[in-house]
Amino acid sequence: MSTDKEYFAHETAVIDEGCIIKKGTKIWHFSHIMSNCEVGENCNIGQNVVISPQVVLGNNVKVQNNVSIYTGVLCEDDVFLGPSMVFTNVINPRSAIQRKNEYKQTLVKKGASIGANATIVCGNDIGAYAFVGAGAVVTKEVLPYALVVGNPSKQIGWVSEYGHRLEFDEVGKAICKESKQVYKFEEGIVKKVSE
Repeated sequence: MSTDKEYFAHETAVIDEGCIIKKGTKIWHFSHIMSNCEVGENCNIGQNVVISPQVVLGNNVKVQNNVSIYTGVLCEDDVFLGPSMVFTNVINPRSAIQRKNEYKQTLVKKGASIGANATIVCGNDIGAYAFVGAGAVVTKEVLPYALVVGNPSKQIGWVSEYGHRLEFDEVGKAICKESKQVYKFEEGIVKKVSE
């Protein structure tokens, strides 16, 4: 456990020895931070959250209520995990068969958002600034800036870093309505080209 205690933990939170929790992070009611995980700076860990061993959360990660982040999950900076969303870490779990050596890694890249009650099947990375809609079931990789919804999830568009739908013109250019950032669509991918 961090020795400088530059984070806040509610009195009902359980924080095991051997985890790293960086400054400015807040951990709320009934959450369990397990040994050998790392939580970055200025994270917000909601109520009834479990963070398992070897999980790494970057800085400014927001974890809403009732989320379990299992071994094998890595979240980069600025990730949003919506209420009651689900990660898995084994493809074919069975109660009577130990498969702890078969955990698959899932990487959630910078700025991605995963909506309430969504399920991420293990081994499927979520691209930077992607947006997974509420209730979606992700069964394959999600591209950067992609907007995916449904069960199984399907890509229905693209979003800006501010989370707004992007509408590309005939030359493949789009402007975020809030930030005015410019994006380009080329060869099946989206890139931000200006602030």
